[in-house]
Amino acid sequence: MTARKTPQTMKPATAAKKLGVYLQATPAEFQEGAVSRDELNALQTDPPEWLRELRRTGPHPRPVVAAKLGVSISGLARAGITEALTTDEIEAIKSENPDWLEHERATQADVRRQAAELKNKTD
Repeated sequence: MTARKTPQTMKPATAAKKLGVYLQATPAEFQEGAVSRDELNALQTDPPEWLRELRRTGPHPRPVVAAKLGVSISGLARAGITEALTTDEIEAIKSENPDWLEHERATQADVRRQAAELKNKTD
């Protein structure tokens, strides 16, 4: 008798994070059920329209917002941005280019430069 292998599942929050989407903006059926590894793979390889639309227009979770703005998540927090933003809101911030954004981008660039220097020293 062979034991039946149960599929590995994850909470919707984990799946949303792996997909790079804001959980509260996903459909109710996604938020309410567990997601199997196979389901996650299917969503990644052939995303349904709701997922494509979320990735295109948002609202985006803070890690995605930070990446789109070229700053750290901490930089967003220092600027008072704690909520998910839509693509239009992100583009508006980019076009306004406020002082905090310039400062946080410079900070992020400095952190990356220091990390690269450290990596070069250890190689």
